[in-house]
Amino acid sequence: MKSNKFKLIAVAVVCAVVSVNCDNNDSTTDPVASLDFSGTFVQQDQMARPAINTVFIAAGAPKDEFNAAIPSMMGAKYQPIFQSRLLALNSGYTVNALGQTAPQLTGLLSTDVLNVSKTAKTTFFDGTNVLTGRALADDVIDVELLLIFGGPMGTSNAALTSDHVNANDKAFGVSFPYLATAW
Repeated sequence: MKSNKFKLIAVAVVCAVVSVNCDNNDSTTDPVASLDFSGTFVQQDQMARPAINTVFIAAGAPKDEFNAAIPSMMGAKYQPIFQSRLLALNSGYTVNALGQTAPQLTGLLSTDVLNVSKTAKTTFFDGTNVLTGRALADDVIDVELLLIFGGPMGTSNAALTSDHVNANDKAFGVSFPYLATAW
C-alpha cells in the first residue's frame, strides 16, 4: 500500500539531513530528486495505546494483521478477540474503574487510535479525564493494568494494577524535544 505520508516524511528527513550536512560547495545536484520512492509501503505497527496489541493480540500473523489494519475496521474484527483475552487474563472481570463492562472496554481498546480532546486536559487518564490524549509523563501501562485488573473501584488485585515503574530514568526537559538524550 503506497502512502503519501511516508513519502512526505522521507522527503522531510532527507531535507533535514541534507540541510544539516551542507557544505559550501556550489553543487547543482539535487539529492532529493535522486531518491526512489517507488515500491510498496506497509505499516509495521499500531502503537497509539502502548501494550494493547502486545497484550490482546497473539504473536505472529494475527499481530501483523492487527498492526496493518485500518483503524475504522479494527473494532468489529478485534473486539471479540480482545474480550476473550481480557476474560482469560481476568476471569472475575465485571466492570472497571470507569464502569465499563468487558464489551465496552474491549470495544474501546480494539480500535487502536489515540483520542485527543480539544477542550480537556491532555492525558491518558488522571482520575477525571480519560483518553483525552497522552502526555509524556502519563503512566499508560499502570492505567491499562488498572482498567484490566482493578475492578469497579480500581482497588482489586493490587499486585496486578501497577508495573511499579513510577518515573523515567531521566527527567523530561523543559523545552522541545522534552526527552532526555539517549544514554
